[in-house]
Amino acid sequence: MEQNTLTVTDNRTGKTYTVPVDANGTARAMDFRQIKTSDEDFGLMLYDPAFMNTASCRSSITYIDGDKGILEYRGYPIEVLAEKCTFLEVAYLLLFGALPTKAQLEKWTWEITHHTMLHETTKKFIEGFRYDAHPMVMMISTVAALANVYPDARNVNNAENRLMQVKRLIAKMPTIAAMSYRHNVGFPYVYPDNDLSYTENFMNMLWKMVEPKYAANPVLARALEILFILHADHEQNCGTNVMRSVGSAQADPYLAIASAASALSGPLHGGANEEVIRMLDEIETQANIPAYIAKVKEGKCKLMGFGHRVYKNFDPRATIIKKTAQQVFAVTGGNPKLDIAMELERIALEDEYFIKRKLYPNVDFYSGLIYQAIGFKPEMFTVLFAIPRTVGWLAQWQELITDSEQKIARPRQVYTGGRNLAFVPMEAR
Repeated sequence: MEQNTLTVTDNRTGKTYTVPVDANGTARAMDFRQIKTSDEDFGLMLYDPAFMNTASCRSSITYIDGDKGILEYRGYPIEVLAEKCTFLEVAYLLLFGALPTKAQLEKWTWEITHHTMLHETTKKFIEGFRYDAHPMVMMISTVAALANVYPDARNVNNAENRLMQVKRLIAKMPTIAAMSYRHNVGFPYVYPDNDLSYTENFMNMLWKMVEPKYAANPVLARALEILFILHADHEQNCGTNVMRSVGSAQADPYLAIASAASALSGPLHGGANEEVIRMLDEIETQANIPAYIAKVKEGKCKLMGFGHRVYKNFDPRATIIKKTAQQVFAVTGGNPKLDIAMELERIALEDEYFIKRKLYPNVDFYSGLIYQAIGFKPEMFTVLFAIPRTVGWLAQWQELITDSEQKIARPRQVYTGGRNLAFVPMEAR
C-alpha cells in the first residue's frame, strides 16, 4: 500500500477507505465524503469550529511556525525585512513574490505616490460623518464608497485592471485614514505631498498645521514604517479569511477590503492594542501589577497583549516592536506606561501560571504604546493596522483570483434544529 495515504476504518459499517495525503501533509476533506453508512447518506463531514485545523487555500505569501516563533514573507524572515526594507519594498515583495530591483522599486514608489489623491466627492463623503464618528467606521465606509468612484474595479478577472486597483488602494488608504482623523478633530484636510515617503506623507496629512513644509521626525517615521512592515500580512487570520471569502464571490476589491477591515475592527482582532492601553491605564502604577496579575489568575480579567492563537513560543514581531519602542521613547521622552508594560512582561515571563499556558507578549503589547507616543489616539490604532494590512489582503486576493481550485466560499454546517414540524395556526399558538 502507498505510504502517503491514510487507512480509515468506519466502525459503523466495518468498511475500510484509503485517503491520499499530499506532499504538504494534508488530506482533502472531500475525500472523506466517500465514507457513508448507506447510499442515502450525505457522507462524512469534518466539523471544525473557527477553522482550528482546516486549510482553506494554498498560499506562497506568508509562512508561520507558531511553535518556533517564525514569521516569513515570501521566505524572508520578518526580522530581516523590518531592519533592511521600506514598507513599499515589502509591499512589492508580498504582491509580486520577489524583492524589487532599484529600478522596479523607484517605479513602484512613483506609481503609489501618484495615486494618493482622493476625488473631491470622496472628501465630501467623509465630511458627511458626525464630528465624533469613529475613524475606523469612516475608513471602512469610505473604502466601500470608492467602489462607486472606480466602477471598473468590478472587472476582477482582468490582471491589468486588478493591478490598477491594487495601486489605488495602497496609495489612498493613508489619505482616507488621515482625512478621517482630521475630520474627527475638526482640522482642515491636508493634501498629499509627493516629495515625501509613504510614512512621512501619512504623517504630513495627519499633523501638518501652518508650516510651509512638514518635516517628520526620522526616528518616528522609521518606527511607523517598521510597524507597517510587521502588520502587512499574517497568513489566514480573521480579516484575511473575510477578504478571501468576499473575494471568492468576485466582489470588487474596495468592497472586499471594507469587509476585511470590518473584521479587523473587532477587539479580538485589530483592536487588541487599544485594549492593552486600557489595561495599562487601569493598572496605573507598577505597585498595582501584582494585584492585577492575581485578578488574571482568578479569571476576573485578561492579560491583554499576551498569548496568540498561532504563536505558542513567542511572537517574533513583539521582539522587534519592543526594541522600536525604546528608540521612539528616546525621542518622545519617557512614559510611565512603558515602565509598567516592561515590568508586567518581566513578572509574567517568570510566573509558572503564564509559562505553563504559553502566554508570551504578542505584537499588540508594545505597538499601542508606540502609536500613542508618536501622537495617535487609541481610536486610531485599528486604522493604523488596516493601512499596511491592505497590502496583505490584496496579495491574498490576487492569489485567490488566480487559483483555479478556488470557488465561491460556502462552509458546510451541522444542522441541529427540528425537522418536519407540524404547522400550528395563529389562533392555536
